[in-house]
Amino acid sequence: MECWIGVMTEGGHQIVRVAGRLSVAHVPEMLQACADTAGLQVNLTDLVSADAAGIEALQRIRDRGATIIGAPGYIQLKLDLPSQAPPRR
Repeated sequence: MECWIGVMTEGGHQIVRVAGRLSVAHVPEMLQACADTAGLQVNLTDLVSADAAGIEALQRIRDRGATIIGAPGYIQLKLDLPSQAPPRR
């Protein structure tokens, strides 16, 4: 499996599950799934890897108010690093 992005509602919260390998090719789909960050949880329990574009997208989603849960340790370390993206104008 390359990457799977699933959206569900549970207990009044929207949950986006990301599994497999998140790469630049999957970022648009993930951003669309996470467009409404009010009460959003992003579950990364089954995420195996993420490239720089995937990490940057997850950081942006988190910075807009989503809660990231279940991130594997090495993915969490990458998420906690300052964003490498150039500032948006």
